[in-house]
Amino acid sequence: MGRPTTTVRRLGAQAARPPGVLVLLGLLVAATSLLPLGFVVVSAAELGPAEAWHLLTRPRFDDLLWNTTRLLVGGVALSLALGVGCAWLVVRTDLPLARLWHGVLCAPLAVPAFVNGYGWISTTHAVQSYWGAVLVVSLSYYPLVYLPTVAALSRLDSSVEDVAASLGAGAWSSFFRVVLPAISPAVLGGALLVGLHLLGEYGALQLLNFPTLTTGILDQYRISFNGPAATMLALVLVAFCLVLLGLEMLARGHRRRSRVGSGVGRAAARHRLGRSAPAWSAALLGLALLTLGVPLLSLLRWLVRGSSSSLPGGDLAAALTTTLGLAVAGGVLATVAALPIAWLAVRYRGVLVTAIERAVYPANALPGIVVALALVTISIRVVPSLYQTLPVLVVGYVILFLPRAAVGVRGTLELAPPVLEDVATSLGCTRTGAARRVTLPLVLPGLAASVALVSLAVGTELTATLLLAPIGTSTLATEFWSRAAAVEYGAAAPYALALVLLSAPATWLLGRAAVSRNPRRLA
Repeated sequence: MGRPTTTVRRLGAQAARPPGVLVLLGLLVAATSLLPLGFVVVSAAELGPAEAWHLLTRPRFDDLLWNTTRLLVGGVALSLALGVGCAWLVVRTDLPLARLWHGVLCAPLAVPAFVNGYGWISTTHAVQSYWGAVLVVSLSYYPLVYLPTVAALSRLDSSVEDVAASLGAGAWSSFFRVVLPAISPAVLGGALLVGLHLLGEYGALQLLNFPTLTTGILDQYRISFNGPAATMLALVLVAFCLVLLGLEMLARGHRRRSRVGSGVGRAAARHRLGRSAPAWSAALLGLALLTLGVPLLSLLRWLVRGSSSSLPGGDLAAALTTTLGLAVAGGVLATVAALPIAWLAVRYRGVLVTAIERAVYPANALPGIVVALALVTISIRVVPSLYQTLPVLVVGYVILFLPRAAVGVRGTLELAPPVLEDVATSLGCTRTGAARRVTLPLVLPGLAASVALVSLAVGTELTATLLLAPIGTSTLATEFWSRAAAVEYGAAAPYALALVLLSAPATWLLGRAAVSRNPRRLA
């Protein structure tokens, strides 16, 4: 019996000490992600204390800070309510046509936030307010909470709910005391993504005429190209990001949630909606009309109105091809870059690993134009030949959307128990061989979903693309924006519709991946 004990101790020692190559890769990715933050800090340092204080105490800054704070609170809260509530209805109730509703609830990811804002603002100007902004951004981003919550609920072991029910807990008590803590990593990860996107959102808020720190930064650059003053505002966004990261890490805790085996063979008992089923179906139909009906009907209306809505032919095809290529390249590279980060975070614990993982998130809180300006400045000063080239543009995409990939890859690795690798190594496999032969097949569907999620974001990215794209290179987003900003809604409609159609396959893949481990939960 002494030999297995030695093996377990040896494996435990290896698990406590991450491989040097993995740490180096993680440090390289983290350092690259921190480049924009370093640019912000250096640029802000050019301001003297008096000038910085004057900037941060102006009435305009107070308005931007207040708008950003309340948009963040309202948008995340509404996205959480919609995402978790809809996931519970679809997975854990006897809602009619659950599979159909799942597809409908995933579909808003195919409509970029600025296209959604275009649809609403070209329909009614009543959305140009705080509540209008909260509504539009929440309708665009709640699927970032819905999808991971559906995945977590679909894979959750129902035995814990059975035990709670046997102890007299009702449906609501069981949800808040048993189910919600169990799926909290997925819910918190989605909420974090929503918060980070709201901090960096520009297109939709500009169309809705709701000023935030992000729109203020771009206004500052456009009016006076005052880099230090604008990056001082960006530092405030970084502070928001750090608060979100701290709250998410505190709420998540450090308890492992993976287990060996697939749990019970049967699905959890569905809660009967009874006579309220038609009302809940009507509520979901109303949500679908708000998320999909308004923007799509607006697009169709502008497509058939006036001569300006004629299809632009060659320009549209060129923009579509470029967008597709950049989306695939950005999605694959971001997922590859996120893999060592997520592996360290899940398999190894420690201060260094936590610092590496957290380092990838601050850049996502910065507006795309700040990340772009950082890369422009660095490329000009270090490697001038890379200025306004596609590699720099793709690196910008990776930095911006690495948090999406990191959250997706980490959530997948959390469900692959490390003990399986320990067993493989005890049978003679190397650590690398065990990861390739045991863990990789388990996480491959999650990696594909991560590529799709990042590709979806890259295909609809606007501000960084406007600055980093080589001269003569245009995407669907930039072509749409140039026309929508000029109030040429008819000319912008074909590009917006192409964006929606291009995003549809990735959205379908994400919806399928969310229930791939247990599709019967939506039967």
